[in-house]
Amino acid sequence: MSISVAPPGTSTPDTGTPDTTADAAQPTNRDESPVRGRRRSLVPPRWVSLIAVLGIWQAASSTGVLPTNLLASPITIAQTGARLIVSGELLGAVQVSLGRVAVGLVLGLLAGTVLGLLTGLSRWGDALVDPPLQALRTLPHLGLVPLFILWFGIGELPKVLLIALGVMFPIYLNLHSAVRGVDRGLLEVARVNDVGPGRTLREIIFPSVTAPMLVALRQALSIAWLTLIVSEQVNASSGLGYMINNARDFLQTDVIVVGLVVYAALGLISDGIVRLIEARTLAWRAGTVLR
Repeated sequence: MSISVAPPGTSTPDTGTPDTTADAAQPTNRDESPVRGRRRSLVPPRWVSLIAVLGIWQAASSTGVLPTNLLASPITIAQTGARLIVSGELLGAVQVSLGRVAVGLVLGLLAGTVLGLLTGLSRWGDALVDPPLQALRTLPHLGLVPLFILWFGIGELPKVLLIALGVMFPIYLNLHSAVRGVDRGLLEVARVNDVGPGRTLREIIFPSVTAPMLVALRQALSIAWLTLIVSEQVNASSGLGYMINNARDFLQTDVIVVGLVVYAALGLISDGIVRLIEARTLAWRAGTVLR
């Protein structure tokens, strides 16, 4: 019996038997590669860089490379924070600052929501109200501090109104855009079925603008804390800004840093609360996650 051998460069006929040799040599999933797994396991935790920065900071302060009159060491700052908490000075200042932010935030939310709905739902409102608001938005609201002091004095009112003005614009812009972006098909269905304006707002518009409004609220909170820092530096008799001003006069850098850390912590906590509300309110929404 003779066996024919195909010459080089010709293909062998298909016998119906699958060739699994090449497939077996290739990995079925790149994510399961041992090299990739080892690389992923070598990624350090996120807090390592923060600990390293604090360690370098403390070492520079202890060796005199970083003078303490310019910036206190982390240990000194922690001790100062504990002392201010025990004395009640820090908690009292935080309470005053939180009150200012809360009142300004509520006023800004109300103003931004009313104006956003007015210009978003009404062509007349958009034509008459939006142009002056856009012109006012281009002004840096923190630059209005001297005018607010002249108009409203040096009490609590100018501080609260500055916070409200800073909060109003991100709420207004996001709500105006979200209302204009509501699915017109849903609105047409509501019109055809003779659904009233109240029910349309409650069942179509409000659910559609929830996500943009929560994003706007996070932006508004960051602006509120920034405005509070600036406003409390001007003629304040209480609050975190007043505490920082006093520390500046006496060159107490540890107290200044404690105040700044508290500002940052309050901003992170408030942002985390809004993110938690967003996660629970919009749990039905499937996000896009890149792997």
